[in-house]
Order: sequence, then structure tokens, then C-alpha cells
Amino acid sequence: MRVTAVIPTWNRADLVRSVIRNLQAQIQPPNRILVVDNGSTDSTREVTDELGADYLRLDKNRGFAVAVNAGIGAAESEWVLILNNDVILRPDWIRNIVTALGETSAWFAVGKLLQSGTEDRLDGSWDLVSRAGYAWRCGYERPDGRVWSERRRIALAPMTAVMFHRDVFTKVGLLETRFESYYEDVDFGIRCALAGIGGVYEPSAVAVHLGKATYGKRAKRVYFLSTRNQLLLIAKHYPGRILRRWWWEVLAGQTLALLAAAKQGHLLAGIRGKWQALRLWRSFRKSLPDSAAVEAVMDASEREIYALQSAIGFDSYWRLYFALVRSR
Repeated sequence: MRVTAVIPTWNRADLVRSVIRNLQAQIQPPNRILVVDNGSTDSTREVTDELGADYLRLDKNRGFAVAVNAGIGAAESEWVLILNNDVILRPDWIRNIVTALGETSAWFAVGKLLQSGTEDRLDGSWDLVSRAGYAWRCGYERPDGRVWSERRRIALAPMTAVMFHRDVFTKVGLLETRFESYYEDVDFGIRCALAGIGGVYEPSAVAVHLGKATYGKRAKRVYFLSTRNQLLLIAKHYPGRILRRWWWEVLAGQTLALLAAAKQGHLLAGIRGKWQALRLWRSFRKSLPDSAAVEAVMDASEREIYALQSAIGFDSYWRLYFALVRSR
């Protein structure tokens, strides 16, 4: 089983050094490490050359999706590991992921992500998305525990650290470059689910995630892109019949997303994101998927969000969201 690790980066030579060394120290290291540089002006190239990894440079910072797509295109192996530069894998991560893939015949696999500095709390696991187009990285900021320690089938994989069979990209296509960064993996996951391509969550594959190291955890750009792309996700996947049926869920969920941005002091960035999404709306309304298929995928995802939130206790966003949509 040959694996190429694709690492998108921008001006973080320190993290590139760390992630390459981490991959080289794996019990089962990848056959190739490929750093895709979004036009860095620091010493990323020198670090990559020093540590013996391959290097692919883009002319400027074109975002996560373009960099990952370039790396996938340059990878020649059967399996592609997409890895953020701010992730540290435990030594058995690749071995455990490979084992899970072999035992389940899944198309892709993710592991358990812990938060840096508080490694008893999750940064995430697998993704789910509501009818409103608002995604939940399952377990985010929750204590580790039984719920997150069982292997399970999943539909949506965060691209923080994920292993894909390269045939997935042949069947589904590459990442949506118009998203630039944030929610491009949610969009990709929905496309996988619509195509009947599923994955596995393997909790024994544990990694630590620094989190939003490129833009910074509270950067305005994060909230602008996230709030914009939530709405573009709906534009791309919801035929008119679905929009008419779920208009209240979309309105409630998107409004709560703006309130979440406001809580972090970035209401203006969130409003700008929604406004730009509305301006781009028509350009995303092409080749819409089948309504029944979209409804099945999104219904299943929202039901799982509700079940998990019920089991672990509701986050404030989801408490308000389900109070609004289930009382209708």
C-alpha cells in the first residue's frame, strides 16, 4: 500500500519542519512526502530540501483547496494522505489508519484529533452538516470519552488529517477551489455521500491539532470564509424544491451562524461573507444534484447531529437551532 502525504502550507517553515519529521518518524511512514507551497516568502523550500521531502510551489497563496488539488494531481500512489501543517500524528497513526481501511474496505479514513495543550479534549473526529448548511466537527472542544472511542462508518471527513483512495477523486472530482479555504471538505464530503462513497473513523489513530495556524484562531478571514461558504454550500447542493421546503432551517441556521461570529467579535466579517455568497449565488446554481438524494444525505446527517448532541449535551448553537426547527 503506497501512500503520498500531501501537506499544503503558507509561510510556516517551522510547522513544515515539524510535520515532515513527524511523518518520517511514523512506524509506517509514507512512501513520499510532498509539500505544496502556496507562494511562501519564508524558508519553507530550504526546510523541505534539508529534510528530503518533495516540493511543489504555487505562484501565490491560492488557498487550501487549490494547494491540495495540486498535490493530489502530483501524487502517483494508490493512497493520498492530506495533512495540515499544524498536525502531529502519534507514531502509529498511519499504521492504524491502514489497518482500519483494510478491515472495512472503506474509501477513506480519519482518526481522533485532540487539542494542543489540552489533550484530554477533542479538536474533532468526523464531520456532520445540518439542513441549514452549518457543519459540526463532531466532538469539538468536548472531553474525550466513550462516544469518540468506537470505530464507526462516516460520510464526511475533515481534511485536517485524512487518507483517501485516489479513485475517490476520479469518481467525485477534486476540491471546490471557489471556496478557497473552509467548508471545501464539507462540500467534498457531501459529494462523496451523494456518490455512495463512505469512510471510516478510527479512534486508535490519534493526532494533535494546533488549529487554524495559518490565519490564527480568531482571524477575521476565518469568519468571512466560513460564513460565506456555508451559504455557498446550500447554493451548490440545494435544488429549488429543497430550498422551498427547508427555508426556515436555512434562515434559522444561517442567522445563528452570524450570531456565533458576533460572539467572537467578527459580526462584520460574517455579514460580509453572507453578502458575498449572495452575490455569487447564481454562479453556483449549475448542475444541481437530485433533490431526493440531497434530502436523504442531509436528513441522515442532521439526525446524527441531534442524536450525538442529545447524548453528550447540547452546545449552545445546536440547542437554539433544534429548538427553532423542531418547534415548527
